[in-house]
Amino acid sequence: MPGAFTSISIFAFDLDDRGQPIQVWKTVFDGDEAHAVAKAKEAASGHAGILVVKREGRPAVGEEGDPIIVFQTGRAGDFD
Repeated sequence: MPGAFTSISIFAFDLDDRGQPIQVWKTVFDGDEAHAVAKAKEAASGHAGILVVKREGRPAVGEEGDPIIVFQTGRAGDFD
C-alpha cells in the first residue's frame, strides 16, 4: 500500500532499586524482524528484559497501528 510503513523498535529494560523494570534504551531498527530479534537476543544478557515491537502505519493520513510484540524475554515494563 502506498505510503504505508512498518517500524521495528528494540526496547531494553533494567530493574530499579525496587525491582521494577524500567526502560533504559530504545532503538528503531533498520532491518527485518528476524534481524531485530537476533540483535535483541544479543543484548538480552546485559538487561533484565528486552522487547522487539512492530508497528504499521500510514503517516500520510496520520495513522499509526497498535504495537505488536514480536519478541520478549525477561522482565519488561511500559514502553512508548
